[in-house]
Amino acid sequence: MKLIIVGGVAGGASAAARARRVNEDAEIIMFERGEYVSFANCGLPYHIGKVIPERESLLVMTPEKLKGRANIDVRINSKVTSIDRKKKTVSVTNNKTGEKYTESYDKLILSTGSSPLRPPIPGADDPDVMILWTIPDMDKIIEKVQSGAKSAVVIGAGFIGVEVVENLVELGLKTTLVEMLPQVLPPLDKEMAQPISEIMEFHGVNLNLNNGVTEIKKNKDNSFSVKLKTGETVETDMVIMSAGIRPNSELAKDAGLKLNKRGGIVVNKQLQTNDTDIYAIGDVIEVNDLVLDEPTMVPLAGPANKQGRIVADNVFGKKLEYKGSQGTSICKIFEKTAAATGINEKRLKKEGIDYHKFYFTPNSHASYYPGGYMLFIKVLFDKSGKILGAQITGNDGVDKRIDLLATAIRKGLTFDDLEELELAYAPPYGAAKDPINFAGFVGNNILSGSSQVVYPDEIPENAYLLDIREPDEVLCGTIDGSVNIPLGKLRDSFDKLPKDKEIIVFCKVGARGYLAELILRANGFNVKNISGGYETWKLFYPGPSNCPTMVEQETEKAQTVALNSPKMPKVTLEINACGLQCPGPIVKVKENIEKINNGEVLYVKASDAGFLNDIPAWCNATGHTLVNVKSERGVVEALIQKGAEKNTDSMTAITKEVDGKKRTTIVLFSNDLDKALAAMIIASGFATLGHEVTIFFTFWGINVLRKNNPPRLKKDLLSRMFGFMMPRGAKKLALSKMHMMGMGTGMMKHVMKTKNINSLPELMKQAQELGVKFLICEMAMNMMGIQEDEVIDGVERAGVANFAALSEKSTTTLFI
Repeated sequence: MKLIIVGGVAGGASAAARARRVNEDAEIIMFERGEYVSFANCGLPYHIGKVIPERESLLVMTPEKLKGRANIDVRINSKVTSIDRKKKTVSVTNNKTGEKYTESYDKLILSTGSSPLRPPIPGADDPDVMILWTIPDMDKIIEKVQSGAKSAVVIGAGFIGVEVVENLVELGLKTTLVEMLPQVLPPLDKEMAQPISEIMEFHGVNLNLNNGVTEIKKNKDNSFSVKLKTGETVETDMVIMSAGIRPNSELAKDAGLKLNKRGGIVVNKQLQTNDTDIYAIGDVIEVNDLVLDEPTMVPLAGPANKQGRIVADNVFGKKLEYKGSQGTSICKIFEKTAAATGINEKRLKKEGIDYHKFYFTPNSHASYYPGGYMLFIKVLFDKSGKILGAQITGNDGVDKRIDLLATAIRKGLTFDDLEELELAYAPPYGAAKDPINFAGFVGNNILSGSSQVVYPDEIPENAYLLDIREPDEVLCGTIDGSVNIPLGKLRDSFDKLPKDKEIIVFCKVGARGYLAELILRANGFNVKNISGGYETWKLFYPGPSNCPTMVEQETEKAQTVALNSPKMPKVTLEINACGLQCPGPIVKVKENIEKINNGEVLYVKASDAGFLNDIPAWCNATGHTLVNVKSERGVVEALIQKGAEKNTDSMTAITKEVDGKKRTTIVLFSNDLDKALAAMIIASGFATLGHEVTIFFTFWGINVLRKNNPPRLKKDLLSRMFGFMMPRGAKKLALSKMHMMGMGTGMMKHVMKTKNINSLPELMKQAQELGVKFLICEMAMNMMGIQEDEVIDGVERAGVANFAALSEKSTTTLFI
């Protein structure tokens, strides 16, 4: 038999090697249009970033090795231009010599793969706008970096895009990532991709989500000007396009082989096309969706390799079936890992499929063993309990959990099966009840009705929100409008809870919330538990971070005293809070600082990135001094001096001390003109007396900060309705009383003008010039669909924890 394989890399090279193992006598010829027949294309970004130092490490197999080991005739730089199905020949052109010839075949395997898309953007077709798909593409990027490039714009936030971004940042390039969707990593649902966005911004990536590129213009010095949909122009040394792929099916199309609407080659379960002597594998083919049992396309290396092995057996007479793909994928982004398998929620909604879901956030290994990290896990399933998909974001332990869930989907395991799985356990690697066991527990609780969950983005408007965490945890943040009753005091507080309203209970990660749910339901309350708890709620409603980015930390290094400096005070007590997630490290700090005396120093180490943001606010609120804090390789280290004033001769404090200044905080809850005027006048008055004044605008008060003519923004229907019904900025506010269909408000403005009283916008400007700080409530913005671009300049976003810390330091707090 004479077997011709068109295309190498994952599928083609696997098929060729397997074919030789199956049949020693066959004549096997492989055509590869490029120079490299088999290389590790998934490793290309990591050679750019010098993680993989040797270029040769990427060359999995060379033509010489394939010839010597498997007697395969490999012809590189050879493009198959057409197939004559009647004559059973292929036409070939040598890309270097131009030689053209034909080659006959008995069986033909197409492994032509896919190619990166260049969207129809002016300038995108410039040959200096780079892609990363092959080794020559990689070499071109490396050459640009070595020639002195200091900045880059990457277009597209899929797996390749974010991996390229990570490695460029590690090389020290100022990197901008532009993505049309409102999230990175489209295989994940938006909330599950949120930790990846946060870690990228933490490392200094200029993240432009829900945005797009309208033009790429090359400048005279070979730099680029990249214009975005928002009107911003980013100046950069190089542009890398990672905006999706398309199947290389032109050869099959010209030969009359059947294609689907996306251009994928249609094959049967034996990977055979509509021509019985032609097979196809890899990125170019349509496969069966293993979960939904419908056609799809899954361009991943793992499935391509498996298909190569199966097709080689079938060419020589076997009838093996490729059952389908489920899209299991994983990606490293700095310290984080994101993974997915099966169907995501976006597709389930699009397909109109009924489903259930739950979130839970276990530790990657036993919580008492140092170095553990929180895993954010989402599981999707149908009413029968069939698992449809799963997503995980975290640090360590993501890979083995997603692989177990992928196995469960492929083999049809139930939640009962997950509960019963006996998995390897030792404290450094897992827990006696592994997260996968817990997935079984949670899934069965929901199916049986013993737990009724509500999702963070579907909390009923009039529900009674009950936070059952400890008060110290609540200090670090909670859901606005919630009431705090710790779990241990719940049974003594039934008289404080409503029987006529639905109670939505939550804790940090959902476990205590489940216990509270059982207690309350047994005592006649209508109750549901927020799936995944407060930590998952924050994925849906991320607030602004006060945590310094890696870039800011590097800038501040020269100004701070090193933790191991002899100038540092002697450490009295050391604690390791690694493995605890926000607010766990804060609680640990509080417990241990009570064990030392005033003036003594506590050293704490934590793996939760949020601790870098929380510990300064906590120290400010509690009167302790944060001597130093730093983050390196995902571990935060802090020195805290108990209840002592800072000695500036011996240490550098990071936090703002309480230094005797008078501080006033005003909460503006209203968008009534008269109340807003009063707030500005009072704020300015306090400011003139030397007070540090902050106005916290929340709920209807955020309308005072809206621009009169905001830019046109993409919003959902409810957000547009809110925006239409609410007043647009300070000029549009009405009086709380005597508005009289606008007449009273007009009279008030006229009187103010004739008596030389500044208008509200003028008073707001005056207040800011006097140093009054404007804070806008993040939660209120999210609820009412107000976006940052609609808000006037000079306003900072803040959460309730930020406001609480300010109020704690204030001599006066006013509510208007």
